[in-house]
Amino acid sequence: MFSLIFKKLFGSQNERYIKRKTQLVAQINALEERMQALSDDDMRTQICAWQEALRKEEVTPDELLPEVFALVREASNRVLGMRHFDVQLIGAMTLHGGRIAEMRTGEGKTLMATLAVVLNALGGKGVHVVTVNDYLAKRDAAWMGKLYNFLGLSVGVIVHGLSDEERKAAYAADVTYGTNNEFGFDYLRDNMKFYQNQLVQRKHQFAIVDEVDSILIDEARTPLIISGAADDSTDLYRTVNNIIPLLERETHFTLDEKAKTAMLTDAGVQRCEELLGVDNLFDMQNITLQHHVLQALKAHHAFRLDVDYVVTEGQVVIVDEFTGRPMPGRRFSDGLHQSLEAKEGVKVEAENQTLASITFQNYFRLYEKLSGMTGTADTEAVEFHEIYGLEVVSIPTHRPMVRKDLPDVVYRTRKEKYLAIVEQIKELHTKGQPVLVGTISIETSELLSTLLKRDRIPHNVLNAKHHEQEADIVAEAGQLGKVTIATNMAGRGTDIVLGDGVRELGGLFILGTERHESRRIDNQLRGRSGRQGDPGCSRFFLSLEDDLMRLFGSERIMKVMETLGLKDGECIEHRMISRAIENAQKRVEGHNFEIRKTLLDYDNVMNQQREVVYSLRYDAISRPEVEGLVQEFIDAVLNDLYAGYEAARGALSEEEKDMLRANLQDIFSMNAYWQGEELPNQNEARECAERMLARVREAAPEIYQDILRYFVLEELDRCWKEHLLNMDHLRDGIGLRGYGQRDPKQEYKREGFALFRDMLMRLQENVLKTVARLRFQVAEGQNEQGEDTTYLGVSVGQDAAEAPETATTVEEGPVVGTASVPRHNEAVPQAPAQQEPEQEFESASAQPGPQQSPFMHKDRSSRLSYSGAGEGHKKGPDKRETPKVGRNDDCPCGSGKKFKKCCGK
Repeated sequence: MFSLIFKKLFGSQNERYIKRKTQLVAQINALEERMQALSDDDMRTQICAWQEALRKEEVTPDELLPEVFALVREASNRVLGMRHFDVQLIGAMTLHGGRIAEMRTGEGKTLMATLAVVLNALGGKGVHVVTVNDYLAKRDAAWMGKLYNFLGLSVGVIVHGLSDEERKAAYAADVTYGTNNEFGFDYLRDNMKFYQNQLVQRKHQFAIVDEVDSILIDEARTPLIISGAADDSTDLYRTVNNIIPLLERETHFTLDEKAKTAMLTDAGVQRCEELLGVDNLFDMQNITLQHHVLQALKAHHAFRLDVDYVVTEGQVVIVDEFTGRPMPGRRFSDGLHQSLEAKEGVKVEAENQTLASITFQNYFRLYEKLSGMTGTADTEAVEFHEIYGLEVVSIPTHRPMVRKDLPDVVYRTRKEKYLAIVEQIKELHTKGQPVLVGTISIETSELLSTLLKRDRIPHNVLNAKHHEQEADIVAEAGQLGKVTIATNMAGRGTDIVLGDGVRELGGLFILGTERHESRRIDNQLRGRSGRQGDPGCSRFFLSLEDDLMRLFGSERIMKVMETLGLKDGECIEHRMISRAIENAQKRVEGHNFEIRKTLLDYDNVMNQQREVVYSLRYDAISRPEVEGLVQEFIDAVLNDLYAGYEAARGALSEEEKDMLRANLQDIFSMNAYWQGEELPNQNEARECAERMLARVREAAPEIYQDILRYFVLEELDRCWKEHLLNMDHLRDGIGLRGYGQRDPKQEYKREGFALFRDMLMRLQENVLKTVARLRFQVAEGQNEQGEDTTYLGVSVGQDAAEAPETATTVEEGPVVGTASVPRHNEAVPQAPAQQEPEQEFESASAQPGPQQSPFMHKDRSSRLSYSGAGEGHKKGPDKRETPKVGRNDDCPCGSGKKFKKCCGK
C-alpha cells in the first residue's frame, strides 16, 4: 500500500530516471548552436582533443557527455541527414550507463547507439556493437560507419568467413560490429592460438548488444562449443537409420514433443534387438548402439525438415528457431546431426569432440561494461537483473503509438486456418493495403506461398532458402498492394517504410499465422508495423492443431470450442482466448528460464576453471621467458611429492623411499642428474631439475624459450580437452545423484573441482616429463640460398635422457641456422593442414582451428622430430617392454584409484 502511494506521488523508478535524464537533454540542446557553428575540420579537431584528454585522464567520459552528444548529433545531421530526437539522447545515456534501453520498433535504436559508441570509443579501447545476424552487422557498419569515419574514428565488421588477419584488423578499429556468435567464437579461438601475435581480439571493454533479449535470453540456452572431428566410424549411423522406419510410434517408442526426446518401449527394445542382431540392447558393450537408436528416433520424429533444418548442397543446415535464419557450419551435438544426415541421405560427417566452450552469459560477463537495446525487454527484466545485473529502462516514444492490435482468432484445424488466412490476404490485396505474413517455419511459408500462387496473388517469400534477397524484399514490403510472407527473419532489425498512399489505407497489416513460444518474438513481428506514429494493424490466426496450442494450450480453450459447437470454417475471437494463449506462452517462457538458469549454474563451475586455464595459457603465450612458468611447475610438483616427507630422511620407510625415488625418476629423469646413493631432499631435487633445464638451454640457446613454450601449450591444450570430455561425462550422469538425496549441482561442483585439480597436476608433471626426455641432434645441410647450414633436431625419447653426454654432443656443432624451429619473434609458417573443427549446434567454428606451433607433429607419442636426424646421434636406452605407471595413471591393481593414491601411496 505504501509503495503504491509513493509511486502515485513521485512516479515509478523508470519515470524518475527519465525525469533526471531530461535535465541533461536540456544541457545538450543548449549546445546545439555552438556545434552548428563548427566546420567539419573543427569537429574532427575537437574529437582528437577529447581523445587526448581522456588518454591523459584529465577528464572522464561522463563529464564530456553533453558536448560529445551535441557534436555527434550535429555530425549525424550533416552526414546522414538524421538528427537525434530527445528520446534517443535519453536512450544513449541509458546505454552509456550500462543499462538496457527498451525502445519501440522504429524509434531509431541503430542511430541512437552512435552517441554512446562515439563517447566510449574516444578512450581508445574499442567498442563492440553486437547484432543478431551478418546482414545487420554489415548494414549497420556501412550505414553508421559514414558518421564514425567523418569524425575520424575507424570501423570494422566481423562476419562469417573472414581470415584471422581481417578479424584482427576489424578488432583493432575504434568501433567493431559483429554477431554474438562471431565474437564468442573468436574469444574461444584466441584461447587456442600459439603465439601472442596471432590473437585477434583486444580487451573486452564495452559492448552494446542490439536485440539484447534475443541474444542474452533466447540464445542463452545454447552454449558456444568449438569441436574437432573424432576418429569414430560413421557406418553405425546408416545401419541404425535403416531400422527406424520399421518402428511404430506408441508400440515401439514414445515421443515427448515438448522436450524433443524419444524413449523405447519394452516392445521397441525387443524389436531393435531383433533387427540389430544383439542379445541385450542395454548391455554395457551395446551402450553406443542404444545411444544411436535414440538419436535416430529423435532425428526422424522430433526434428522436421524445413522447420528445424534444411538440406542445401548436400548438407544439413540448422535453421535458427528464433530468427528463422540458416546457420551454416553449426552442427547439432551428441550424434544428432549425424543421425539427421543419415536420415536425409547425405554424407555423414565424423563425430566431434569438444575443444573449447562457453555460454553467452559468461562470455558477455567478460566486458567491463555491458548494455543493450531492444523493443521487447520489460517482460524479462527480472532475468536481466538476476543473471547479468542489468536494469531495464523503458524509453518513451517520439510519437504516440496508433497501431491496432486485434484479438487472436482461433479455428479448429490448420486447414480452416490457412483458408481463412488466404481469404484475409486476398481482401487486403484487393484493397491495396500491404500485408506482412509472419510464419515460424519455412514449411508454413512455402505452404502459404503455394496457396497464394493457386489464387494468383503476387507475393514475395523471405525465409532461410531465399535469404540472399532479404534487403530487396524488406524494402518493398511496405509498398502499395505488396504481399510478403516471411519467417522470423523479418521480425528483428528491419524497418519497413510505407509507400505513397499506404497510410490512408490503414498502414502495414501484420498477419501472424501462429504464436511463437516467446511473447517477445510475436511482439517483434507486430513491431514491424506502426513505427514512428504510422498507422498499422496486427492480428494472429491460430488453430487448435498449432504446436503451442496442442502442447501447451489451456484445456479451457478446448472446452469453449467444444461447447460452442463450431462448424467448419467458423472461428472464435475473444479477449479471454488471447489471455489463455498468453498464459500458455508464459509457462513456456518460465520453463525456458529454468533451462537457462540450470545451464548457467553448471557452466559457472566450468567458468571458474576456464578462467584459470585461459589465464595460464595467456601467461605462457605472452611471457618473453617461459622458463619462470616451468620453474613454478617444478616447485608445485616437488611440493606435492615431498608433502609427507619430513626433513629427516629416516622418517620414510625403505618402501616409501623407493616409491619417491621412482616418482622422481619418472618425472625428472633424476638418475641423470643425481649421483648420490641417498635419496635427495627437496632442495637437492630442485637443483637437479634446474640442471635439467640448463641442459636444454645449453643445447638450444636461441630457441630455448620457444621449446618450453611449445610443450607447455601443447600439454595444456591436451589436458584441457581431456578435462572437458571428463566434465561432459560427469554432467551426463550427475542427475542420478538426486535419487540418493544429494544435490546434483553441489556434487558436480565438488567432483569437478577434484577433476580439475588432478588435471593441473597432470599438466605440470607431463610438461616436466617431456622436457626431461628431450634429445638434440645436429645435421649439416644447405639452406634455400645454397649456403652451408647446421640444423638442430629435437626429439622426445621414451626413457630418461643421457643429459651430460647429449648436451656435449650438441655443443660440438654450433647452431648456425634454426630453419626448422623458428624464433618466437619471426614470422610463423602455416602449420600442416588439419581438419577444421566443426560448428555444432551448441558449437561452431567458422575458421580453422587453433594455430599450431610449427613443432606440431601428429604422432607425438612415437617421436616428435623437428628436423632430419643427424648421423652419429647417440642411441638412447632400450625401450621398456611394459609401460611405466605414472603417478596419475590408474593403478594396475584394478582398484579404480590413481596409482599415487593406491599402490604408489
